[in-house]
Amino acid sequence: MKSMIGDRIRELRTSHRLSQTELSKLLHVSQQTITKWENGKAEPSSGALAKLAEYFDVSADYLLGSDKTSEPKSVDLEKDPVVLSYGGRPVSEEDMDVIKAILERHKNDGDVHYE
Repeated sequence: MKSMIGDRIRELRTSHRLSQTELSKLLHVSQQTITKWENGKAEPSSGALAKLAEYFDVSADYLLGSDKTSEPKSVDLEKDPVVLSYGGRPVSEEDMDVIKAILERHKNDGDVHYE
């Protein structure tokens, strides 16, 4: 029996190029548990649901099938003021300039695809 939550977990896991085993280790559950979730034979606990949502940066509502958006909200770094952190520390203006330069270089190389 297929389930919306199972489909969403599989979609997110594969889009992040994770095996079931890798995801199971991240969530501290068995690989068989991930299989059961994805096949609709079991559903994650509320704690596991919260961990999935946090790891994949989606809402619990999305995982449950009531929120149609799958992508985190995009932010234009040039136009929108945004607070970013890495490793619990805020990203400095200098670091942001480096990030922008890297993105521009990859954009010009064709490595990054923009819509």
